[in-house]
Amino acid sequence: MGKKAEVGTPKYLANKMKAKGLQKLRWYCQMCQKQCRDENGFKCHTTSESHQRNLLMFADNPGKFMGEFSKEFYDGFMDILRRQYGTKRVLANKVYQDYIGNKQHVHMNATRWCTLTGFVRFLGKAGHCVVDETEKGWFITWIDRNPETLARQERKEKKKRMDKDDEEKLMDFVEKQVEKGKASKGDEEEAPPEPREFVRTDEEEKISLQLKLAPKPSISAVPLPQLIKAELKDDDTKSVRSMKSYKSDDGKRKLSGLEEAMLEDMAMKKRKVQKEYRVKEENRLKEERLSSDDEEEEESWLIEGIIVKIVTKALGEKYHNQKAVITKVKDGQAYVEVLSTGHKLKLGEDHLQTVIPQPGKHVLILKGEYRGKKAILEEVLVDRFKAYLLFKSKDKYITKEVPYEHFSKLEKS
Repeated sequence: MGKKAEVGTPKYLANKMKAKGLQKLRWYCQMCQKQCRDENGFKCHTTSESHQRNLLMFADNPGKFMGEFSKEFYDGFMDILRRQYGTKRVLANKVYQDYIGNKQHVHMNATRWCTLTGFVRFLGKAGHCVVDETEKGWFITWIDRNPETLARQERKEKKKRMDKDDEEKLMDFVEKQVEKGKASKGDEEEAPPEPREFVRTDEEEKISLQLKLAPKPSISAVPLPQLIKAELKDDDTKSVRSMKSYKSDDGKRKLSGLEEAMLEDMAMKKRKVQKEYRVKEENRLKEERLSSDDEEEEESWLIEGIIVKIVTKALGEKYHNQKAVITKVKDGQAYVEVLSTGHKLKLGEDHLQTVIPQPGKHVLILKGEYRGKKAILEEVLVDRFKAYLLFKSKDKYITKEVPYEHFSKLEKS
């Protein structure tokens, strides 16, 4: 046999390139898990002592090796189907192509399934997948039998059944009330009076009616709460009058089931309208508070003469994370000059960030009670995102803890 190529030589690199990727299946030995590059190499391998020894082991117990290879093929195929596609309907050949993309996969000719169609039919018969055949080929859908998934589906079904039972109970109750109302109405119903001819006693007598109606106020002039109360009151009055009209002269008859259900329905509508009005009032008050908060927003921290960092990526990588000096502030916008290139830009405060210099350098306070004062950076508190600043206030020097975004480096410090 020839000598093995040394590492780094052209022959070694050529051998590595040839060995990369999938080779021909007919020159692969599954029992020895060895891939040969050509027919001569495969012939030499089949006559080797190690291959003959593995064949003797396979002959002693072929079912064991065949079962192991089949199990490895099934586990790898189902793992790709479960992880990449889940419970989606997918072409079986597409999953197989993804599986054989791995160089170390188990070949199908080493399993108990001769073809992919036979393997797909096995999945369908065993209940692992939903299988259907079309003109394009075999499609499979993985069946998720995870205990957590099954428990979640069972909870959903149980909730759906409970909701359905509640609806059925409500419908039965309404039907019973309607039947009860019809029965009570049928018992108390009297025969209608017989029709008779109208006879006028005096032809010259005239009937005159005088109606004096007060003008109704316009809806726009009535406040919303009073309007709702008035509508509810009118509805209640009409309903009570309609209920009283069914009573007999002695006024001792009880309301029927249908009439009680109608009264409950009207009371429910009344509560619903009141609740909607409360929600509208709460939303209106909340909007007023939000608008008042917006009016009390803090003033801009942009001040001329400070060093800032450009954090926006809208201008490209050329200006991203570049430092610049603010030369002018107008209408909430900052006119900056990039220190590295000298280019001038116009940016908002959302596109800029304060710069924290080394301890001992001069900074400018941008927010709070001491806005506009010059200070010296004494110490940086990295874990708390703050720093100690030394500055003069009322003829004395004080040290104050200030957040990073409330101060920035001065141009000349």
